[in-house]
Amino acid sequence: MPTTKQRRETARRRLERQIQRRQEAAAARKRRNLVMAAGLGVVVVVAAVVLVVTQVGGNDSTTAAAPTPSASPSASTAAAKGDCTYTKGGTAIKNVGQPTNGKVATSGTVTVDVATTQGNMTFALDRAKAPCTVNSFTYLAGKKYFDNTPCHRLTTAANFGVLQCGDPGGSGGGGPGYTFADEVTPELKYTQGVLAMANSGPNTNGSQFFIVYKDTKLQPNYTVFGTVTKGLPVVEAIAKGGSDNANGAGDGKPKQPVSITKMQVASS
Repeated sequence: MPTTKQRRETARRRLERQIQRRQEAAAARKRRNLVMAAGLGVVVVVAAVVLVVTQVGGNDSTTAAAPTPSASPSASTAAAKGDCTYTKGGTAIKNVGQPTNGKVATSGTVTVDVATTQGNMTFALDRAKAPCTVNSFTYLAGKKYFDNTPCHRLTTAANFGVLQCGDPGGSGGGGPGYTFADEVTPELKYTQGVLAMANSGPNTNGSQFFIVYKDTKLQPNYTVFGTVTKGLPVVEAIAKGGSDNANGAGDGKPKQPVSITKMQVASS
């Protein structure tokens, strides 16, 4: 017959196991329902998302919330035609201004060379798929916005493998001080090598983006604007080092720190 002390100890261990299971279930829901928040300096949004990404957490600061609904058809249609509007909003940690509103090129590929502390990569940006996103990304690259900025988030779950970058502050809540519309379609897939924008909800794109290093299951709410044509093994090697799990199992800052030291538009 167990003593009162033994019964209490058994009950305590049972409660601890229940709490642990609940925490693990909550972390799993966060990973499944990722919102890669594109921390745009909107305090309320960042607090609500605290994920991804964000900043994806959008540019979430550390953890994921439920998937956001797709952008409105009117916003996506305007962006698809290359009629771009960049709206001032949020506090720019690194202020380089913003692109000019209006028509942009809607065809061709832009090559971007990316040097990091762990190795070099090459991005191919697709104007036909996401003209307004490519225009913003190349604008920021030309202003050296991405130079000497950390990649603040790494996920390593079975169906969720991304490295998220683009916040100069490294918190997952930073942006360029402006936002612009999504360029999404229902058929978007986040396969290995894809480049996509992190966000904190519909039409809240800023500067945070993520590199998909293995096929990842996400709702088609994140604009795909290009691919990694060279250097993907750099990201895969970082992923092997794991994350600090600050946002839950397999989700946090990379244990092997990586920063973009220089990003340069090579051809357009």
